[in-house]
Amino acid sequence: MSEGPNSSARKRLTLCVFIDALGWEILQRHGFLDDILVDKQRLETIFGYSSTCDPTIITGKMPRDHGHFAFFAYDPKKSPFKFYKLFGVLPRFLMERGRVRAKFSQIMKKVHGFTGYFQLYNMPFKTLHLFNYTEQKNIFEAGGINGGQSTIFDYLRERKIPFCRSESYVEPECVEEMVDAVTAGKIGFGYLFFGRLDALLHQYGTQGAPVSEHIAWYDAEIRRVYEAAQANYDEVNLFLFSDHGMTDITEVCDVKGRIEALGLRFGEDYAVAYDSTMARFWFLKPGVREQIESALKEEPLGHIMSDDELTAYGCDFPGNTYGELFFLMKPGVLICPSHMGVKPLAGMHGFAPEDKDSAASFMTNVALARKPHRLEDLYTIMKDSIDGARLEEESAS
Repeated sequence: MSEGPNSSARKRLTLCVFIDALGWEILQRHGFLDDILVDKQRLETIFGYSSTCDPTIITGKMPRDHGHFAFFAYDPKKSPFKFYKLFGVLPRFLMERGRVRAKFSQIMKKVHGFTGYFQLYNMPFKTLHLFNYTEQKNIFEAGGINGGQSTIFDYLRERKIPFCRSESYVEPECVEEMVDAVTAGKIGFGYLFFGRLDALLHQYGTQGAPVSEHIAWYDAEIRRVYEAAQANYDEVNLFLFSDHGMTDITEVCDVKGRIEALGLRFGEDYAVAYDSTMARFWFLKPGVREQIESALKEEPLGHIMSDDELTAYGCDFPGNTYGELFFLMKPGVLICPSHMGVKPLAGMHGFAPEDKDSAASFMTNVALARKPHRLEDLYTIMKDSIDGARLEEESAS
């Protein structure tokens, strides 16, 4: 999607390519634009999923500040799903099918006027009325960040700098849109999103042949965009990055079954969101927390996260918005079944950020004097390039 007034060709272009799930460990096993990029490095991710990482990248803020983490949070008073409890009587074999869920998601997004990413995943209809959805607005549009922070795109709009943000999940269309934009030479900033690799890694794991083939496709297509940009701009600052890596799944764990064996009542005694790599609990009656904690401490494949951990990760949200207790799995262990799905996956992300397979990656054709360390640093890299600030080391001049 291109945005901004027409203008004469600009001398400098900031070209950002976001490749979902191209982690540092994966990148090191592949040759990738080696003749163009002068630096490739490990980039620390943050705790959570893409719903956490993406707002951090475009705001430069930590989750506690921008207010995004997981998609579903216990919030019965503000839930937009109050009437969907009726669908809970439909057969599970039907309602747990991916295509059925995807269709329901499309309809619900339109009905509720959501402009952000929306997917039901495997959230049960019988308890959906207890949860709110936390990304109802498009985070790339003005006012889309929960915490009210501005994004790099707001920065561009304020300065009336034309840009092209190509974010369709149909990747060939994204490439063509960006090629057209840079060939016209009328933008100062390009943001090209690739999401297919994440899906392939979930399906095949990090060693799957389709993964290698798709990374090779990225090499060829990004090269084509870059060459078109070079032909129409005097200076092209190219930045490629991901939001996280991917961990091969070695074991599954039925956390849900362990909790349900306690005989507690969902929605009366407690509430929980079973994500792929963590379970997030809310306690509705006295004494329930102690029972659930005791059960979780008997599970050796995960651990109850401390307040210090959550604070260090920037996920100490005011009012326990996303949970009063977080139970995080060991790297490589998938919660299954979960509210994200009922079938095991070959790869998953969302484990501890310090695990080697969680790390994201950063690449550039510029010999940066100040390199990014973690996801929030990407905002400053993009902003400095937009502003025309000196990015290179003095020795590179």
